[in-house]
Amino acid sequence: MDFSFRIAEERIKEAERNGEFKDLPGKGKRLDLSEWEAVPQDLRMSYTIMKNANMLPEEMNVKKEILELEDLLRQCDDEEERQAYRKKLSEKQIHFDQLMEKRKMNRSSTYHKYQTAITRRLFS
Repeated sequence: MDFSFRIAEERIKEAERNGEFKDLPGKGKRLDLSEWEAVPQDLRMSYTIMKNANMLPEEMNVKKEILELEDLLRQCDDEEERQAYRKKLSEKQIHFDQLMEKRKMNRSSTYHKYQTAITRRLFS
């Protein structure tokens, strides 16, 4: 064990002795860890922090807009509105592809493997 781990463990034990963990939200409930099964372990902490802070990378915000536009397009009956949604969707997809190219994510095999699962988890 390294030094920082020992300090953290000691502070946790001290807080527990002082009763600082009593009446925490979710006490006694099982943690639902199923949402993280598809995310590589080395990315889980950073994704959790970003999700909890409501701070997504720009490409994830654009991806969220794409998903919303796809939903609107599926539900739309008016042909003029459908055309407008298709145009916006096309623009967002181009922007998303540019962001991915800029970050070289489109070349990452890990990204392709987990892309769907990560998107689903971040926006659920």
